[in-house]
Amino acid sequence: MKKRVLFVCVENSCRSQMAEGYARALGEGVLEAWSAGSRPSGKVNETAVALMKEDGVNIGLHKSKGLNELPAGTWDYVVTMGCGDACPALPARRRLDWALPDPKHLPPDGFREVRDDIKARVRKLAQESA
Repeated sequence: MKKRVLFVCVENSCRSQMAEGYARALGEGVLEAWSAGSRPSGKVNETAVALMKEDGVNIGLHKSKGLNELPAGTWDYVVTMGCGDACPALPARRRLDWALPDPKHLPPDGFREVRDDIKARVRKLAQESA
């Protein structure tokens, strides 16, 4: 059975979107991935879309969404991504906090570093969940 994982950041435009994209690509058959924001921006960051595409993952059709737009139930994992006090408590069997910088104002190489860090963490999560 797939593990339900939710990635949460503030705007649901960069970090959590990239994590959801990688979880769907790297965790296929293992992870059921979702993402949301505590204060969603309403759009996915264009640089995140471009740099994910550069790495072979298309998040261009993703939508920035709030926590109230998620399916009900308990998550196997809730992964917070640098949102601190803005991340609410959601029902989860396991909580992880990935303290990642918000890449939206970083130059492309810095943005790629955050992307690659997320990819490595998601890969490890998928392997542990298999």
